[in-house]
Amino acid sequence: MRAARLIKMVLLLQSRPSMTAAELARELEVSERTVARDVLSLSEAGVPVYADRGRAGGYRLIGGYRTRLTGLGRSEAEALFLSGVPTALREMGLADAASAARLKVSAALLPELRDAAAGAAQRFHLDAPAWYQEPATPALLPAVADAVWDDRRLTARYHRKDREVERELEPYGLVLKAGVWYLAARAGGTPVAAPAPAAGSGSYRVYRVDRFTAVTATGERFTRDETFDLPAFWTARAEQFARSLLRAEVVLRLSARGVRQLPYVTERAAAREAIEQAGPPDEHGRLTVTLAVESADIAYSQLLALGPEGEVLAPPALRERFAAAARGTAALYD
Repeated sequence: MRAARLIKMVLLLQSRPSMTAAELARELEVSERTVARDVLSLSEAGVPVYADRGRAGGYRLIGGYRTRLTGLGRSEAEALFLSGVPTALREMGLADAASAARLKVSAALLPELRDAAAGAAQRFHLDAPAWYQEPATPALLPAVADAVWDDRRLTARYHRKDREVERELEPYGLVLKAGVWYLAARAGGTPVAAPAPAAGSGSYRVYRVDRFTAVTATGERFTRDETFDLPAFWTARAEQFARSLLRAEVVLRLSARGVRQLPYVTERAAAREAIEQAGPPDEHGRLTVTLAVESADIAYSQLLALGPEGEVLAPPALRERFAAAARGTAALYD
């Protein structure tokens, strides 16, 4: 346990100019006193860790010290070769770079671990696109990816409803969701001197890359807001988007089995919220819930999958629609 922590400390110090005791303690999930003891142990082992004193001080490696990759175990090496999605790398124009990186890592591994790449590839394959969709790579994706890597501003034209719009964007990150590429960007060329907005604030927007019709790199670099957290931003924005679609409500009476099935036939978070906010079951064990839905038409197509395990109570028009469907189905089997 301690040996793994010492190795992680060295790798952390390799990746940054310096780190404070508090930062190392947070990353390693130990106390600052433990960090001080570990630094002493590394120094005694010949690792040149230097401590800068003072308020702005911290720990750093001196003399260009680098550790080698021969400390990787088999499971770590196999996980490393699974860290990317091959299709995504190819679509961004990074397949050659990824291949070269894998070769360099393989060459640095111990001989008995050099089959890790083949072993991982034959056991796990990541297929990003959703079912029943023909994956299509946006033609402008490599250009957008280059701008993301280099922190370069873009002038982009894209389809917005029934018109085309041009914007200057600061491209922060790319997200691949169910086979569709999205760009998280800040629009309008926000001045560097302006206060850095929070990752979830409105200054960042999400754009579908396949709706771009033209992309031109301006050649001007922007200063990235280092507090921006792409995974956290995407999670918050995706949840916000899903909730924004739920503009109607349906009242349902569910059997115990219907309660279990509901999250699988409609929006999962809305189903969970409806069940959590419901009152106690009736004398027959049925639960009455108020479910947020996108529309009555979509609710009809989704909730039909519940069959007799769910009864629509409101709105009246939707209840009558289900009653008519039930009568029609019964007639077919009469």
